[in-house]
Amino acid sequence: MTTKVNGLMDKLAFWLGWIALLQGCMVKSLPYDYSASIECLPEPLEPQYGGGILRNADFSAGLRGWSTFGYGSIAESTSAAGNGFAVVLNRTRAYQSVSQKVYLQGDTHYTLSAWLQVSDASADVRAVVKTIGDFVHAGGVVAKAGCWSMLKGGLTAASSGPAELYFESNATVDLWVDSVSLKPFSKDEWTAHRAQSVVVARKKTVRLQATDSAGKPLEGAAVSLDAVRTNFPLGAAVSRYILTNSAYQTWFASRFAVATFENEMKWYSTEPAPGREDYTVPDAMMAFAKSNGIAVRGHNVFWDQPSQQPGWVQSLPYPQLLAATSRRIRSVVSRYAGQVIGWDVVNENLHFNFYEGRFGWDASTAFYAAARLLDAGSAFMFMNEFNTLEQPGDMAALPARYLQRLQQIIAAYPENGAGMAIGLEGHFTNPNIPYMRAALDTLAQAGIPVWLTEVDVAPGPSQAQHLEEVLREAYAHPAVQGIVIWSAWQPQGCYVMCLTDNNFKNLPQGDVVDRLIAEWRATPRAGATDAQGYFEAELVHGEYKVTVSHPALNSSISRSVKVELGTGSEHYFIDMQV
Repeated sequence: MTTKVNGLMDKLAFWLGWIALLQGCMVKSLPYDYSASIECLPEPLEPQYGGGILRNADFSAGLRGWSTFGYGSIAESTSAAGNGFAVVLNRTRAYQSVSQKVYLQGDTHYTLSAWLQVSDASADVRAVVKTIGDFVHAGGVVAKAGCWSMLKGGLTAASSGPAELYFESNATVDLWVDSVSLKPFSKDEWTAHRAQSVVVARKKTVRLQATDSAGKPLEGAAVSLDAVRTNFPLGAAVSRYILTNSAYQTWFASRFAVATFENEMKWYSTEPAPGREDYTVPDAMMAFAKSNGIAVRGHNVFWDQPSQQPGWVQSLPYPQLLAATSRRIRSVVSRYAGQVIGWDVVNENLHFNFYEGRFGWDASTAFYAAARLLDAGSAFMFMNEFNTLEQPGDMAALPARYLQRLQQIIAAYPENGAGMAIGLEGHFTNPNIPYMRAALDTLAQAGIPVWLTEVDVAPGPSQAQHLEEVLREAYAHPAVQGIVIWSAWQPQGCYVMCLTDNNFKNLPQGDVVDRLIAEWRATPRAGATDAQGYFEAELVHGEYKVTVSHPALNSSISRSVKVELGTGSEHYFIDMQV
């Protein structure tokens, strides 16, 4: 009996090992799908990854594998084009839906997608995964009548166990569901996808050739590379205390290429009383940034949150408020035009509407138009918002809602489209990394620059680890063009997250940032040309000083080489006169 049991266990171990090996091989051949759609289509696209772990993901077999959730009523239907889908009928409660039971593997990332439609007008719809003891929000979309909208999201399973995927909406409309996918990736696989994306989005293989004055290749020439600058902007918030603290100045200037003034450029700081403007502090901070080659983001022109207005502004009658806002935008934008790389023109206008409530729905449109007229250079005009990356359950800030607001601002005044950019604050608690990537996939479809503008992570034992996950995910995503960390130092403590102590010795979060800076700026330092005079290196986008020497030369020769985004490898010739 013992022999039989041992033999059975040996066979079981063999088969489990073989299956695991097979799964690993299969996953390696399946890259992450960065595609998303922001168009409302007549018919849904096929489910991503063939539906992943879901059965009958495209409803081609009717409702097989799917169930009713929340005592609702479901039926199968077919479009005029012959496409089958599920319909949730006569809904009276938000959670009445079609659902499918699955088994989640713990410590595993899941990417989710679905195509949704409603029977009337439009409605917010979100995907929810019910686990033992929890309801996990995994993403949302604004679904419309008459066409199909794509929801893309995700979640990380905290533990292994049964779960149920369903959809919910507060609107009592019929809900149509099709092309649903739930695809698992181990964290190692997720990291591998990220590494592959970094190679494509941030690096390039460069071939340098050294030749003599006759054009003959030089074999054995020594080549060294020194980074002058990297193209990817990494920055941090900075406070007024940097003006009087040399340790703060040294620490900041040695690390960051971009600065955002935490509060010093905001309206309540520059005009604390009506007509009493004071730019002494932001002017000095701007001078510090310039002297150290640090770019500045203009933060912010207006803030739509009522509590963040200057005290004297909140109760102004309409005519006086109109005059005050006109004076404000002319004052701050004209003063720093050409000196900032971007403006947070209206802060948080998805969650708040102070100016829309006073001036009408198109207040933001007017502010963006005015800002572009006052700063007609290359500065980006950001719509800066929180929770679009951080919280899949915040329906006010869904990627679809963000893009809808962005389009309103552009449609009402098309000239606003030039130089618009997406600003995502990134105030995380417990980051949902699969959702973060999915949200970036969706926002990328707008085709305009995306920045993470105020990244921090709530305190806790995993704060540094979570910060690293967020920064790596953002850096790897091809749509992201810059990151600013929200860690301005103050003696009494930082807003949420500090990188150093009061002596500017790194905390664990600061160690994370330093490690990533070193990794993202790393370059091969030396090498030698081959028989054809070539030296090849994989370089991060940026500018490099290339120094070449050869035994036949009495001195070395240096050239500047710029490595830019593009397809294929770059081929640079360095002519050396012997």
